[in-house]
Amino acid sequence: MKAPLESLETQVKSGRDYESPPLHLWHPSLSGDISIRIDAQGDWYHDGSKIERQSLVNLFASILRREEDSQYYLVTPTEKWRIEVALHPLFIIDFDVQMVEGVQYLKATLNTGREIMVGEEFPLFLDSTVGDIAAMTLAHGLTALCARSAWYRLVALATTIDGTEVIASGTYTFKLGAG
Repeated sequence: MKAPLESLETQVKSGRDYESPPLHLWHPSLSGDISIRIDAQGDWYHDGSKIERQSLVNLFASILRREEDSQYYLVTPTEKWRIEVALHPLFIIDFDVQMVEGVQYLKATLNTGREIMVGEEFPLFLDSTVGDIAAMTLAHGLTALCARSAWYRLVALATTIDGTEVIASGTYTFKLGAG
């Protein structure tokens, strides 16, 4: 029998959609806890050793979800393993402005390389547990916190309206602070 880590890697690699597997369709019974931990800096560990292969981190991040019990799970069609997450499972490492049909949007780049447009579907929020640094709500109950450089970039992209710093992405707006 394969170890849980190897089994998960094999199952995920055999799928077709590496970017967005259909986690919402997968509801296996809990297989148990696996000794994977994501620390407060977004580093992944297995059995106490840092996972150095970024491709493996990206693969596991693509099958990660947070459920109604506030626990995090790596999920495949046949297995579900609970993992430990210290703060946020993902980090935003950069923001960039992108023009789409003449409208300005804000694109976030995650530490997995995935790019997501900020907006109503994936909004920003200020996380009071880390000093009101911006974070982003993602699919499957996940969140991503701004890395320091991304936070500075976001602040630099803000516009001041009535004394308040505001971020705009399409029709979505977000206030960085009270004026």
